[in-house]
Amino acid sequence: MRPGHLGSDRDPGDAWVTGEQGSFWGKFGSAGLLVFDAGRGVLLQHRALWSHHGGTWGLPGGALNQGETAVDGALREAWEEAAVPRENVELMFTSVYDVGYWSYTTVVVTAVVPFEAVISDPESMALEWFAPETLDSLNLHPGFSAAWPVLRERLPR
Repeated sequence: MRPGHLGSDRDPGDAWVTGEQGSFWGKFGSAGLLVFDAGRGVLLQHRALWSHHGGTWGLPGGALNQGETAVDGALREAWEEAAVPRENVELMFTSVYDVGYWSYTTVVVTAVVPFEAVISDPESMALEWFAPETLDSLNLHPGFSAAWPVLRERLPR
């Protein structure tokens, strides 16, 4: 399937879940892909204004499909939103934020073969590579902002 292709069948995972800690997108959880390239930094998506926390910088990602692993979901979403080719990246680690009835998995990969990210769906206003030390100066998605200090410590220097 080409990047950005939205099939006619919505997965049942494309839904909000609500509990005592609030509402979250993804009936089966959500995942995002943090791509690290030693020469270019971290790939971020400038989220479309109409999206949840629009106008912030975050990771390509979204709701997991029914039966999909977090790693597969993050890779699928990053392909659909930013044309990140799965064969060009290698898994480094995952980090999970879990509220009991919903979880978000950050899948951290390293680019083993350089690639050009491409805006391939309407969820992105821009895709850019940033040096890790510059991320604190950006308007980051609140969830990513909270997770970033721990994620940054685990990236290669």
